[in-house]
Amino acid sequence: MGNTSTAQKLGVAARIAGQQVTRSRAYGAVLSGARATMGHFGSVLHQLWLEVTGFVFLVFASIGAVALFHEYSAYHAGKGTNGRVAAAAGFSLVFGWFGVSSFWRSRRKGKR
Repeated sequence: MGNTSTAQKLGVAARIAGQQVTRSRAYGAVLSGARATMGHFGSVLHQLWLEVTGFVFLVFASIGAVALFHEYSAYHAGKGTNGRVAAAAGFSLVFGWFGVSSFWRSRRKGKR
C-alpha cells in the first residue's frame, strides 16, 4: 500500500460510514419524520402569516374609516372636498378587502 495519510483514511472511512447510514431504515424514518414535521410547521406558519397580515390590513381599514368619518364631517361643514372623502372611502374599502380576503385564504388553507 502506498503512502496514505491519516486524513485520507479518515475521509474514506467517513464516506463509507455515511453511505451505510443513508441506506439504513432508521435514517429514512428520521428523514421522513423531519419532512412531515417541517411541512406541518410551514403550513401553520403560513396560516399565521395570513392571519397577522389580515389583522394589520383591517387595522388600516379602521383607521381609514375614522378618516372617512372626519372628512365626511368636514365636507358637510363646507371645509372639505369630495375628493378627500372619496380617497378615504377608497382607502378603507381596499384595505378592508385585503384584510377580509387574507382571513378567507387563511381559513381555506386551514381546512386542507
